[in-house]
Amino acid sequence: MTFQPSRAIVTAADSGIGRATAVALAAAGMDVGVTWHADRQGAERTVTEVRATGQRAESAQIDTTELSSCAGVIEDLARRLGGVDVFVNNAGTGVSSLLLDTSVEDWRRVVATDLDGAFVCIQRAARWMVEAGRGGRLIAVTSVHEHQPRVGSAAYDAAKHGLGGLMKTAALELGQYGITANCVAPGEIATAMTGQEDEDPHDTHRPGVPLGRPGDAREIAAVIAFLASPQASYVTGASWAVDGGMLQMGPQAGSHITSDEWRTP
Repeated sequence: MTFQPSRAIVTAADSGIGRATAVALAAAGMDVGVTWHADRQGAERTVTEVRATGQRAESAQIDTTELSSCAGVIEDLARRLGGVDVFVNNAGTGVSSLLLDTSVEDWRRVVATDLDGAFVCIQRAARWMVEAGRGGRLIAVTSVHEHQPRVGSAAYDAAKHGLGGLMKTAALELGQYGITANCVAPGEIATAMTGQEDEDPHDTHRPGVPLGRPGDAREIAAVIAFLASPQASYVTGASWAVDGGMLQMGPQAGSHITSDEWRTP
């Protein structure tokens, strides 16, 4: 276990899972590059929290739908940090609409953000790692919907399935360089994306989740930090569901659903 990561980049680290991840990696001794899309103030808060651990922080704005420029943002952050050992692709978005009602514009926006931009950024980070010859960690935050679909999420489901496939291929191709590639697939997490930012998930009851509640962003960050560490040196091509057991409820739900309410988003 000779890999010792010291520099990480986390996309969409201005809030939620991204912020928690940036702080967790800093606590593990890494300098962190933080990207943000619209919430500059949120990114500045993350930078402050990273620096409070004694680590260095750099930030940059990124729009992962702008494929011609987003790779350059990763390139710039890597240069400012002196390299990149860990890259966490956390940026993502979604839309709630049935397949028959989803516009091409919404489809393209979601897929461009969640998959096309992810490919460009992951590729650029991987090239840095290969050139440096130190090994590396590529980690993509997907979703339980990388594995199971959800009504009203055709674009999101397709993009997250695709991102999971991309990371599996990366694991095959980049292992020879000492680079691992893994996914973390969150279930419902108390963040701004689910309208629960700054809420204690232990106070929310979820009967359909075996652990009975949503997750905390720091619980996702803890798994990401492990996958970024030397201790995860033999883990690659995996997708870690961090969902309180939600995915295990599939067959169980069949005999317990008593209405057609699930057919609408």
